[in-house]
Amino acid sequence: MPLQEATEKESLNFNQLCTFESFEEVWSHYGYKSDFKDVIEREFSRTKGITYLDHAGTTLYPESLVREFYRDISRNVYGNPHSHNPSSRLTHDTVEHVRYRILQHFNTTPEKYSVIFTSGCTAALKLVAESFPWRPPTATEPASQFCYLTDNHTSVVGIRGVTSALGVVSLPVSPEEVEARAKDVAQSECRSGQTPHLFCYPAQSNFSGRKYSLGYVRGIQARKLYPACDSQGRWFVLLDAASFASCSPLDLQEHPADFVPFSFYKMFGFPTGLGALLVRNDTAALLRKAYFGGGTAAAYLAGENYYVPTPNMANRFEDGTISFLDVIALNHSFDALHTLTGGMDKVQLHTFGLARYTYMLLSSLCHGNGQPVAQIYSDSEFENPSTQGAILNFNLTDCHGQIVGYSQVDKLASLFNIHVRTGCFCNTGACQLFLGITNQDVKSNLQAGHVCGDDIDLVDGRPTGSVRVSFGYMSTFQDCQNFLNFVVECFVEKPVEVDQVKLDRLKSNTSSKGSSLCLLTNGKPKHIDNREHASTDPVVNEYGGKAITKEAKSQGKAQYLTNIYIYPIKSCAAFEVTDWPVGPLGLLHDRGWMVVNGNGVCLNQKREPRLCLIHPQIYLPSNTLLLQASGMNTISVPLENHNEPHQSHGVCQSKVCGDRVQTVDCGDEAASWLSEFLGQPCRLIRQSPDFIRNMKKGHEKGVSSTALSLVNEAQYLMINHASVDLLQRHITSREESSDHQPLDIHELISRFRANFVISGLEPFEEDDWSHLIIGNTHFQVAGRCGRCQMIGVDQNTGAKTKEPLLSLSAYRKGKVTFGVYLVHQSLDGSNATLSVGAPVMSQWSG
Repeated sequence: MPLQEATEKESLNFNQLCTFESFEEVWSHYGYKSDFKDVIEREFSRTKGITYLDHAGTTLYPESLVREFYRDISRNVYGNPHSHNPSSRLTHDTVEHVRYRILQHFNTTPEKYSVIFTSGCTAALKLVAESFPWRPPTATEPASQFCYLTDNHTSVVGIRGVTSALGVVSLPVSPEEVEARAKDVAQSECRSGQTPHLFCYPAQSNFSGRKYSLGYVRGIQARKLYPACDSQGRWFVLLDAASFASCSPLDLQEHPADFVPFSFYKMFGFPTGLGALLVRNDTAALLRKAYFGGGTAAAYLAGENYYVPTPNMANRFEDGTISFLDVIALNHSFDALHTLTGGMDKVQLHTFGLARYTYMLLSSLCHGNGQPVAQIYSDSEFENPSTQGAILNFNLTDCHGQIVGYSQVDKLASLFNIHVRTGCFCNTGACQLFLGITNQDVKSNLQAGHVCGDDIDLVDGRPTGSVRVSFGYMSTFQDCQNFLNFVVECFVEKPVEVDQVKLDRLKSNTSSKGSSLCLLTNGKPKHIDNREHASTDPVVNEYGGKAITKEAKSQGKAQYLTNIYIYPIKSCAAFEVTDWPVGPLGLLHDRGWMVVNGNGVCLNQKREPRLCLIHPQIYLPSNTLLLQASGMNTISVPLENHNEPHQSHGVCQSKVCGDRVQTVDCGDEAASWLSEFLGQPCRLIRQSPDFIRNMKKGHEKGVSSTALSLVNEAQYLMINHASVDLLQRHITSREESSDHQPLDIHELISRFRANFVISGLEPFEEDDWSHLIIGNTHFQVAGRCGRCQMIGVDQNTGAKTKEPLLSLSAYRKGKVTFGVYLVHQSLDGSNATLSVGAPVMSQWSG
C-alpha cells in the first residue's frame, strides 16, 4: 500500500476510534435534553468553527439571554434605585428580587445571608480585607491570623497586603496540613478567647480543578481542623466560590461559610464587571467600614464628624449607585441557565464527563517511542465530580520527554481556532507545587525578565507555567474531539500509541458506566497512525541533523542586505525601498501610525486581516503619507502636523503590546477612509512626538534602554534569506501530497513582515548572533522573534492560512521563532542611511 494511502487509512481509524459512541460507553450524563444539539446551534451559533475551552476564564452567554435582556430594558424605564419615583421603585424592586434569586441559587435565604454587589470577585475579597475586624496583639490576646491555602487565587493571597500593615499574622497552609494536623476535639470555649481569625480557601482550585472538601467550613469554625485547632479565638471562613460556582451546585445551608465571593461572568458569561459577596448575617455585625459613599448613610453631618450607617447590610457596603442594569440582567441569566440546563446538578455531571473523557485520552496518549505526550497536573484521576471539577491542566512533552512551552501550544491552538488558557492562572502557589518551581526560581525568573502573564514559557528548559482547558455547560463532545485531534496532529511523534494498561485502569474507575472505550485494544499499546516519524523528513535532516560549526558557517560568500521594508501604519502593507534614512526610533516613520477601532483599541491583522490590503506610501520631499487600497481614492496625510490638533480628537491614549502610548488623532478624512474600507468605525492615530516609549526589560542581556515607535518589541526585525529558503522547502515537502499551492519565496518573506532581509550563509545562523553591522551602522541583537498566527495571513488577499506557522513549529521542534530583533547600537552621524546591497558583518554570541 502506498505511504499516502496508508496514512489516510490510519488517520481515519483514529477519527473512528475517538467517537461519541466511545464517550457514551464511559459517561452517560451528556447534555440536558434530547435537543441539546439544536440548543447549541440556536443559542451559540457564533461559536461555529471555534473550539472554546477557557470557561474557567469566562463562560459563554446564550443569545436568548441578551435578546431577553434587551427586550426588558427596551420596554421598561429603570431609574436610579436611590430615588423614589415609579421608575426608581421598579429598579429597586427588581434588584431585590435578583438578590433573592441569588440566595435561592445557593440554597439559603435573606434571613441567613446578605448579598452585597461588587464589581467582581476580587472587589468582594478586597471588601473583606478592608472590613474584617483584624486585631493586633495585646498583653492578653494574640494577634489575628490571616490563614489561606497555598492553592489560592492571587486575589485571596493579596489580602496579605492589607493585614501585614496591621500586625496580623499571615499563615500559608498547604492543602495536606488542614486534615493531617487536625485534632479530634477543639479546645474548650472558655479558653478559646475572642480574637477573630480568618481562614480562606477555594471550593475549587482554578489551577487544577481540585474540589476541596466543603466540610472544611464547619471544621474550621468548630476549631477541629488545622490551623484553627492550634489557635485560640473565633474562626471565620471565606469560601472562594469563583471557580466552583461556574459548574457546581453550592449549598450554603449545609456549608454556611461566613463569606462567599464570586463573579457572575464565570457563571453566565453575561453580565461582566459584576460580582457579589455573600455574608452571613450572624457575622455581618463584626465588619467595620471606614469610607462611606452615597446611599450608605442613615445620617451624617458635613460640618461635624458624625455618621450613622444604614441598618441594611447590603446598602451599607454598596458605595454609590450599583450597576443596576447589569444586576437586572441577572434575572435573564438565571432564566437562561435553568431553561437550557435544568440546574447546576446536571451542569456538573455534563461538564465533568467531558473533562474526564479528555483526561483519559490525553493521559494515555504516547509518542511512537512510548513516551507520554502529556504531563498532567492533578491530584485525582477524575474519578468523581465531587472531588474534581471540569478543569484539565497539563504541559505537553516531546518524544524525548522535554516540555513543550505553553506559548507554542497556545499559538498553534489559536491557528486551529482552539481557545485555551496558559500561564500560571493567577495561582502561584499551585503553579509552584505542580511544576516544582521553588521560591528562588520565581525570583530568578523575574530577574531573567519573566513576569506573570508574558509568553516566556521555559527558563533553562524548565516550564514557568502550563496549559489549561476547561469546560462549560454549553461545551460539546466535538470540543473534546477537536482538542485531542489537534494534539495528535501537532505534537505527537508518529506512529501514535496508546497506553493500554492505563486506559484499562482509568476505565475501571468510572462510576457512570463500566464499558470499555472503543479506543482500547487487548495487549500491548496499539499503533493508531502509521505516518512516518517526523525525524525521517529529509528537509529536517538537511539542517537539523548536522552539527555545523561556527568556523564552517563563517566561510563562503559575503553577506549583504537584499531588501528593506518599512511599515508606516502598523499591520498595514509593507512599503519596499532601496535606501532609507535611520531615525532615533528605527527606520524613519516605521510603524509611526496605527489604526484603532471605535473604542480606541489597536487593530492588527489577527483582528482585522484586511489591514494588509491598505498600502501606505511615504514621500519625504512632500512630507506626506499616502493611503491606497483597491476601489478607494488615494488620500494624503501629513507626516508631521505642527498645528494644534483638532479639539474633538486630539491627544489620546492607546496601548501597544501592553504599553500605554500617547498618540495624536490624524483627523476625520483618514478616519472616514479607513472606516469605509474596513466596514467598521476606525481612526488613524500616530505616536505623539513628545512621548517616549522604551523597550521592555526581558530581551538579551546587555541591551540598553531604547526608544521605540509603535513596534511590538524592538526597533528593527531582520530575517535571513537562507532560513526562508529552508522553511519554504520544508513547507513544500509537507504539502506535496495535498492540493495546497506552496508559498513562493517572495510571499513567504512578506508573511514575516521584516524590516531587513539579508543573504545569510546558513539557515538560522542569525539565532546565535550578538551584533551586526550593515554598511556603517552598528546593531545589537535584542533576541529572537516569537511568531504567532498572524504570519498565516496572506499579505496579498487577507485570507487566513495555517502555514507557515505549522511547518515552522514542526521544523524547529518547539521554537516558534523566526528572525531576530535589532536595536541600533550607534549611528555614524545623525543622517545615517541604509541601502540595499550594503555588506553585512555578524558577530557570534560568546
